[in-house]
Amino acid sequence: MERVGGDVVVQQGAAADTPYLRVHQERGYTVLEFHGEIDIVAAAEIAPHLDHVTAGPSPRIVLDLGAIDFFDCSGLRLLYRARGRVLAHGGHVHLVCTHPLALRVLRATGLSRLLPPAPTLDAALAQAEAASGSW
Repeated sequence: MERVGGDVVVQQGAAADTPYLRVHQERGYTVLEFHGEIDIVAAAEIAPHLDHVTAGPSPRIVLDLGAIDFFDCSGLRLLYRARGRVLAHGGHVHLVCTHPLALRVLRATGLSRLLPPAPTLDAALAQAEAASGSW
């Protein structure tokens, strides 16, 4: 991880990307883009990366579920963990999700009230900008 112009840049490659996760920067936010089947195997691989990007002060995170095929309680635990860590460090977290099963799980558990899903990355970042007043 390095700082470039005030933004934290997570190195691409083996340190940040896995078959289940791509980490990149977008408008001052670290985007964790989940891919494929988010189950216990994927969660074990994603968790260290999630912990890494949520460890510093005031993390600005978007959890993007736009490219998932499957989502179970392991994925739900990742979202709860990310939200808790980001808020504990005084940061901001947003969620992108349109997957029907994941949305149903989010609603059934109440996480959709704590972490309202946006339909696209642009919509999540627009929510973030509106909340911070930095249009």
